[in-house]
Amino acid sequence: MTEIEIKLRVREGVVVQIETLGYQLRTPRELEADQLFDRAGELRRTGQALRLRKRGERGTLTYKGPAQRTLHKSREEIEVDVADGAAFELVLARLGYQPGFRYEKYRTTYCALGQPGIITIDETPAGNFLELEGPADWIDTTALKLGYSPAEYITESYASLWRKYCESNPNAVPSAMLF
Repeated sequence: MTEIEIKLRVREGVVVQIETLGYQLRTPRELEADQLFDRAGELRRTGQALRLRKRGERGTLTYKGPAQRTLHKSREEIEVDVADGAAFELVLARLGYQPGFRYEKYRTTYCALGQPGIITIDETPAGNFLELEGPADWIDTTALKLGYSPAEYITESYASLWRKYCESNPNAVPSAMLF
């Protein structure tokens, strides 16, 4: 239940490198629509997050505990499948949770037999990112094999990356990272 991850900026040819390492396509490119919920900023102030992710007709509710940022980002993560996202949003509203930051990305996922982590490619309005999620030593080894150094690790959330993007792109809407 502890998520350990980093992001990296996508470089040209990285898909070929991923496949050369023995990783195969697990989930083809698909749109993920994420909505964060909070109650008067209570979760954000304490470094927690409550997210409802929709992929097609599927939904996943995720609780994320406060992040510890060292070389990698790690935090408690609890996920639950949600059959009816709209009804669940109503439950959250009744409990005082309101929609906050909303973001979209096209995600492609790769995995390899016998490897403890997954590699995703996220295409976002703020840029394209690799996400390596798994044990810290696997992350470091895999990043190095893909030609990345620890100096290139990104441990920020997409909300934080979007805020930075908006600072240099005045036409971007700060409350939502949407295509």
